Amino acid sequence: MGASKTEYFSAKQNEIAAIAKAIGHPARVAILEYLVKVDACICGDIVNELPLAQPTVSQHLRELKNAGLIKGNIEGNAICYCIDEKAIEKLKKYFDGISNKLLKKNSCC
Repeated sequence: MGASKTEYFSAKQNEIAAIAKAIGHPARVAILEYLVKVDACICGDIVNELPLAQPTVSQHLRELKNAGLIKGNIEGNAICYCIDEKAIEKLKKYFDGISNKLLKKNSCC
C-alpha cells in the first residue's frame, strides 16, 4: 500500500478528511444520530440501542472522539458522551462552501 502523502494537502483538507473518515462507517453514523436524539449518554446506553457488542461500540466511540466529533466527560466510573458541535459546524461550513460555489457556477457536466 502506498503512502497517503497527507503532508501535500492543507490542514483544513486533512481535518475534513479525518472527520469524513470517522463518519465513514454506518455504526458511527448511528451513534451520532443517537447522541443527537438523547443529547448525552454513556457507552452502555449506546450498546442497548445498537446491535453491537460493548467493545465494538467503545472502539467506534474512540474513533469519533479522535476525530473531534464527540466529547466525553467522566461521570463517576463511566464516560458520558455528547456531540462536539464545533466539528459539526466545520463540516457544515465546508459543505455550505461547496454548495455555494456550485450554485454560483451554475453549470453542468
